[in-house]
Amino acid sequence: MNTSPLRIGALAPLTRPGWVAAGQQLLAGLESGVRDANAAGGVDGRPLELAVRDTAADPARAAAAVDELADLGAAAVAGEYHSVVARAAAARADARRIPFLCSSAVLDALTDEPTEWVARVAPAQSHGWRAYADFLVGAGRRRIAVVTQPSVYWASGARILSEHLGTHGGSVVELDANARTPEALCDALVEQEVTALLLLVGHPEPAVPIVRAVRADRRLADVLLGAPAGQPEFADWGTELGADGAEVPFLRYLPERLGPLGERVAKELTARMGAAPSFVAFEGWDTIAVLADVLRAARGTDRAAVAEAWTKVAVEGTRGPIRFSRVPGIGVRQWAWAPIQVVDRDPADPGRFRVLHTG
Repeated sequence: MNTSPLRIGALAPLTRPGWVAAGQQLLAGLESGVRDANAAGGVDGRPLELAVRDTAADPARAAAAVDELADLGAAAVAGEYHSVVARAAAARADARRIPFLCSSAVLDALTDEPTEWVARVAPAQSHGWRAYADFLVGAGRRRIAVVTQPSVYWASGARILSEHLGTHGGSVVELDANARTPEALCDALVEQEVTALLLLVGHPEPAVPIVRAVRADRRLADVLLGAPAGQPEFADWGTELGADGAEVPFLRYLPERLGPLGERVAKELTARMGAAPSFVAFEGWDTIAVLADVLRAARGTDRAAVAEAWTKVAVEGTRGPIRFSRVPGIGVRQWAWAPIQVVDRDPADPGRFRVLHTG
């Protein structure tokens, strides 16, 4: 009986300019998933083993890591948080014919063409951001400004919001974060008479100074600040902004209540990390649960058999049952869908989250 470890490549942004807090949460979930899978006997008696590679939010670095992991004999590659980086990893995985299960990146066009080699746990951006647009409409916010930086991810988000809000009588004006100081941005918001400003920018720069400027401008007291990409989810948001970081609605992918499995995993992650896990950590755990099931279904490490096994997945994840399907407009096998919430930090207690909308 073969008892050698089954190697799984793990991609995560663990150094700047990557979003390190997100990468740490993702890696914690992946590692916890491996521990639980191995405690349950691994895959046909073979333990899982992570080979971790830091992408540092660099697409070229991610693609090179996929090449390295493929050459090392990894059965599959998993992880990544940043959408543009995950897109590069997915393209390389497709070219090298190695299965890639994307944990957290949401960009709809994860691959240029349909592929059987890539699957995704996170919901597509179009699905989640439409839910966020529904929240804005329900809150009476129809004249929206988005402050953006050049990126296919931010451009895609702005387009989704504009199209969906347009069907409800709303409008979106785009403002370039690189072309204005935070104070000049505030002037533009007043001139445009917007009712909400959405942060489609990086964290901490320029998100933090923009939030501080808007909060300090009395002319904008009634303007809703929002961050659909989830910047306020992580502890460093609250550390840097304090009370200014409260009441900034964002997307997260959790059910209103975790089931028994989710509660158990949450307790384990809290004990290991010293803080409550974000939804990104649950995405990591679910990723490993899926890969363990796929490897069992493939009855070995033949990569083609592993890729074919996406359709056989039936896993109880931390946030609900996981199965993969083909979704129109999405070129990868997709869990449709993880649960969606719009939440914010409670101004009375910024360490507590309030659920504002479920999609």
